Amino acid sequence: MTTVADQAYDRLKQIQQFEDSKLGVKGLVDSGITYIPRFFIHPPETLSDLKPTTPLQPTTITIPTIDISDQRSKVVELVALACREFGFFQVVNHGIPQEVLGRIIRAVKGFHEQPATEKARWYCRELGSGVSFSSNYDLFHSKAACWIDSLLIRTGPTLPELEKIPDICIKEVIEWDQKIKSVGMLLMEMLCEGLGLEAKKLEKMTCLEGRAVAGHYYPSCPQPNLTFGSECHTDPSVLTMLLQDHVGGLQVKCGNDRQWVDVQPLPGALVVNIGDILQMMSNGEYRSVEHRVLANSSQEPRISVAVFFNPSDMIRLCGPFAELISPETPQLYKQFTLADFMQRFLSKEVDGKYMTNYYKY
Repeated sequence: MTTVADQAYDRLKQIQQFEDSKLGVKGLVDSGITYIPRFFIHPPETLSDLKPTTPLQPTTITIPTIDISDQRSKVVELVALACREFGFFQVVNHGIPQEVLGRIIRAVKGFHEQPATEKARWYCRELGSGVSFSSNYDLFHSKAACWIDSLLIRTGPTLPELEKIPDICIKEVIEWDQKIKSVGMLLMEMLCEGLGLEAKKLEKMTCLEGRAVAGHYYPSCPQPNLTFGSECHTDPSVLTMLLQDHVGGLQVKCGNDRQWVDVQPLPGALVVNIGDILQMMSNGEYRSVEHRVLANSSQEPRISVAVFFNPSDMIRLCGPFAELISPETPQLYKQFTLADFMQRFLSKEVDGKYMTNYYKY
């Protein structure tokens, strides 16, 4: 039954007004709202599993934590096992100093907490300049928006012109990109070795070169039981590396019963997860796993910095590695170009395992 209120609600108009304001979710919070706009409210079926784990029903699953400074062969084995079973793991003793981790978190926080008029200079949905600030990349495609603002900076294969990167975070972003690239190189070698491939195979395919840094800001949400910080999705990447602050909220779908498991923040740790592209390149050996971020119920904002690694060659054909195909292990996925993959990803809403399902034979 359609009510008068339903008839009066123009969702597209409300979304367009939000977009035109260039304020982001942080701007809504700063305005003093005590409820979230209707287009942020998710349908009951997606909110039904938000019940937290209780002491009487604890989860028995934890995401692996791996010391990557340990003996190489041991680390390769642990990384490969984590990628096959979980698709997610945390790494410690990765060589990036604690002060560098702190600087990039503070820089991202500083950008998002600037006056709205300053941030509005960077607000856009196109990455033509290599830099964009927006709220919800799929705002106009999704069934419901999420409680998140993001600054996205393409850092590889070449940086944008320096004057196009916000002054408040330029030094920290460049420093972070250099440090995280070194860790990414090491992990890609181990991922290849875990598949029985040449260590430099992913690097030779330019998978280390196409990098983008996403600085996410999750403000305190007045109605966290009605929305998400980020909806259930998998990453459109070869590999994603994430630095999260102490607030928490990241969850991964794990286990035979597909339960949501918290990725607990560990001081100094980096969260690593397999993206859709590597799942397909590995012919399903490594898993790109659904994950989400709960709406922030804390009084302080949640900050995270994700780095997405992808091939820089947009027209090269990607697909399962030939070395992994045999009569016993037939090819599971079609070949594709990164250009086609990203165009398809950006033209739709965040939606679980859509991409790997689309390219599956």
